[in-house]
Amino acid sequence: MSSVLLRRERAIGIALLAPTVLLFGVLILYPMLQSIWLSLHRTNTLTLRQNWAGLDNYADLFADPAFWRSFLNTLIWTGGAMSLQLVVGVGIALLLHGSLVGRALARGLVLFPYLLPTAVAVLVWRWLFNDLYGFLNSVLLRLGIIEHPLAWLSQMPDAMISVILVGTWKFFPFVVIAVLARLQAIPDALYEAARIDGASRFAMFKDITLPQLSGVLSIVVLLRAIWDFKEFDLVYLMTGGGPGIGTQTLPILVYRQAFQMLNFGRGAAVAATMCVFMLLFFAIYAWANRRLVVSDR
Repeated sequence: MSSVLLRRERAIGIALLAPTVLLFGVLILYPMLQSIWLSLHRTNTLTLRQNWAGLDNYADLFADPAFWRSFLNTLIWTGGAMSLQLVVGVGIALLLHGSLVGRALARGLVLFPYLLPTAVAVLVWRWLFNDLYGFLNSVLLRLGIIEHPLAWLSQMPDAMISVILVGTWKFFPFVVIAVLARLQAIPDALYEAARIDGASRFAMFKDITLPQLSGVLSIVVLLRAIWDFKEFDLVYLMTGGGPGIGTQTLPILVYRQAFQMLNFGRGAAVAATMCVFMLLFFAIYAWANRRLVVSDR
């Protein structure tokens, strides 16, 4: 009788998992395998006939200086945006965790950039950065900091710095949410004991707050690295990858190769190369998440 119940429970479990597995296969696994298959072929855009190319698309890609420039731009964008998001997010989370006047309202307002659609946010920031009538140039000219308007989005390194700043503003609320939730879970008894021992605020932050936040911060860093590495819409809408290829990241390179130059094989090769890095990020994330769960136990 127990074996019958066991088989029935196993069948029920398989039936419950089947829709999820089917959706995963249709929406994720099949497109990924199709992209890898496409990267191994050359596709005629008129007849859509595919000719086997093997690793030629990858060889051409790795010999292209534009690919390595895009890869470097992706690392600069990801590292710069993620670092600033972490610093700003942790700082604001500490501020909102303290006794701040209007703290409830501030906690609601801090989510505004994250909830704002990317297209709307970019439209506002492009107006602020405009070299002819932009608000930023107007303020800097009145303060005497600059002598003539700057083309923030049309010259390097200003374009990359501008994109990183906008990315920081758009996504730092995620860090605030995660860090603030962990701050509220730290026992007050730890801080009370530290005060009795005469510890300073900096000492309590270094010896209590940071160790308590280390697990959450590692997960936040990995998640933001994954999401920033594949970010397309914000960078593309801000600069289009320009000036030249000054802010062209790997997702933009995929778009240009596949949909502007109609080189589907090379575009798929770039996407497959990105997939390798994403799998590495996911493996590190899974390892860090497992360590965090074990430490909480």
